[in-house]
Amino acid sequence: MIICPFPHTCVTSGGGELLTRGRLSVTPNVMGMSARPFPATDWPSQTIDSDVNRPGLDAALASITQRPTEEGQTHALLVVHRGSIVSEFYGEDVDKDSTLISWSMAKSMTQALIGMAVGDGLLSVNDSHLLPQWESDARANITLDDLLTMRSGLSWVEDYVDGDASDVIEMLFGESEYTGDHAGYAASKPLIHTPGSQYLYSSGTTNIIARILANALGEPAGSHEVFERYLNTRLFDAIGMSSPLAKFDEAGTFVGSSFVYATARDFARFGYLYLNDGVWNGKRLLPEGWVQYAGRVIAHDSEMPLDYGAQWWVWPEDEGSIIAHGYEGQIIWVSPRRELVVVHCGKTDAAFGAQLRSLVAELVGVFPIR
Repeated sequence: MIICPFPHTCVTSGGGELLTRGRLSVTPNVMGMSARPFPATDWPSQTIDSDVNRPGLDAALASITQRPTEEGQTHALLVVHRGSIVSEFYGEDVDKDSTLISWSMAKSMTQALIGMAVGDGLLSVNDSHLLPQWESDARANITLDDLLTMRSGLSWVEDYVDGDASDVIEMLFGESEYTGDHAGYAASKPLIHTPGSQYLYSSGTTNIIARILANALGEPAGSHEVFERYLNTRLFDAIGMSSPLAKFDEAGTFVGSSFVYATARDFARFGYLYLNDGVWNGKRLLPEGWVQYAGRVIAHDSEMPLDYGAQWWVWPEDEGSIIAHGYEGQIIWVSPRRELVVVHCGKTDAAFGAQLRSLVAELVGVFPIR
């Protein structure tokens, strides 16, 4: 990932108070509020509408699912348009009931949980003094917004190959004094920048966020029962996700950076929640404006190439879109103006990651703007 210093190479949204406790000061995403059907126990399926370019769709689907093996494998590719599945593909030994790893798509789920806690009045994105171990130094000034937008100022190396240099590999799989305490490992990092001043993508940051939420929920030390109940009842159960399995570390912290397993159809449900501005079948689950906050551009990563918001990525050429994106090509692409959710799960080497994202963008572009 790229370190993107402000104000020289990053897009910023300006100052001003973003959120008071339990209330957002941004305008809701009205595009997501139009009436759409919601899936019951299962997704409805239908043929594509007449205003969709069918030959273009077939070509776009083939370009993803029929890639040479060395360019990547697609385990699942699901397209939901106007509330119904219009295309569904599964690779070898995978079907609609197979649970697949989220990798960093879990970060966007963590953002949803924080939104619910904000709506409950438990947290505000303006909160600082977030962890007891930060009280003795300038890390006490880090806000929840700084963490959500990857601008904590903490030292971090997000490398998925070089285990000797990588903080994320050490955090998730290494042995140290913080083994089994992912948030503790990330929170121990020193400040290298003023909080809020520079963007640096960090999986450790998301695990810190998960620990902050656990503390706000009153989770007893070493337990994850309270958090898991909140996750299941407020998010998964509320939108009919029946397959998810979320992983917790030995300290009881949700590994919100990386580990939720679910079917492609259930990942699509999560994307559909954001497509509909945080409303599910008439019930608001996320505060007004929270989805827009997710897509408020903070930085641009020229290697992806994607913009970054708050635990969600943004495709610059599809206005209003937000993308939950994980290692090896896990993607939930939400395009409100196209009434579209696309889910891709598979195994794509980082060298072909940008190519895959471009192919998914071509697939998204086949669908008309309403």
